[in-house]
Amino acid sequence: MKLGIIGLPNVGKSTLFNAITNAGAQSANYPFCTIEPNVGMVMVPDKRLEKLRDMYEPNKFTPATIEFVDIAGLVRGASKGEGLGNKFLSNIREVDAIVHVVRCFEDGDIIHVEGSIDPARDIETIDLELILSDLEVLDRRIDKTRKLLKADKKFQRELDFFLQVREALEAGRSARSVECSEEEAQLLASVSLLTNKPIIFAANLSEEDFQRGVEKNPCYQAVEAAAKQERAAVLPICAETEAQIAGMEPEEKELFLSDLGLSESGLDRLITACYSLLGLMSYLTAGKDEVRAWTIEKGTRAPQAAGKIHTDFERGFIRAEVISFNDLVACGTMTAAKEKGLVRSEGKEYVMQDGDIVLFRFNV
Repeated sequence: MKLGIIGLPNVGKSTLFNAITNAGAQSANYPFCTIEPNVGMVMVPDKRLEKLRDMYEPNKFTPATIEFVDIAGLVRGASKGEGLGNKFLSNIREVDAIVHVVRCFEDGDIIHVEGSIDPARDIETIDLELILSDLEVLDRRIDKTRKLLKADKKFQRELDFFLQVREALEAGRSARSVECSEEEAQLLASVSLLTNKPIIFAANLSEEDFQRGVEKNPCYQAVEAAAKQERAAVLPICAETEAQIAGMEPEEKELFLSDLGLSESGLDRLITACYSLLGLMSYLTAGKDEVRAWTIEKGTRAPQAAGKIHTDFERGFIRAEVISFNDLVACGTMTAAKEKGLVRSEGKEYVMQDGDIVLFRFNV
């Protein structure tokens, strides 16, 4: 999963990126790998996996990871080449989902590019640039579809749908706001539109406002209203707090969060929200050699899940031996679980469940 962090300059975007990637490295003792100057890999926190590590004491421990991309700050006119322009937009095109950081804090020492704090305006500024870029991409697809229509009338429905999407974009609405059937959704996915990507608005609050609560915060309410129109998720966060806890040891971090009345960090909440947004979940494999989490889409059947490990597993799939995480922990060992009949043998039609612990049987 690749998440792009975007926002106007001076909204706390890079502060959040630096805090998130450092927290993912330090708090879990998992190596943070900088692939490019603005790309970082972060471990997906999973207490189930940690429990399995304690049970099996494996030679290798491999959590799922997320790639965060800190994309350069956008400015008004980016779709026409202002600022980093096309480079900024092409970077967004490569990610699976967008985390749009919106400034909701006052700070006289940090100048806002628009001169004042106004979340609704800031969101509209970025949305407009993404929409203008999408119109160019969609127009090219519409031209192509019109040419195909001359040879085959079956493309009329496709053209009608794309014109409907264009109408929405011209009205200032995102592609994701367009009501569509399953077939139309697949059509829409075939066009690389920025405003069709799943999005989370990260409302970056001051420490005081974050601790006070967001219910009556006008800036946060403005972000929530925009998110509702966009069919997007919204997450209150304090980049400053995340930066403070980034390098803490687990016990110190837990105590710090507890003092703030929080049970988990902004990173953990962000990852959970992103998994939900993208319809993802994890299944687990466990043994002395390795304890590992595998990320799959909800609704994935056993053979396709096996293929995540190796294509041979899917090609030669025989069955999956499955036990739920809770059942294994309750029994203490896999042997005890088998004696109680809690390890199930599942076939090709089995739909994987979050937290399944699986051993795949295959033959090629």
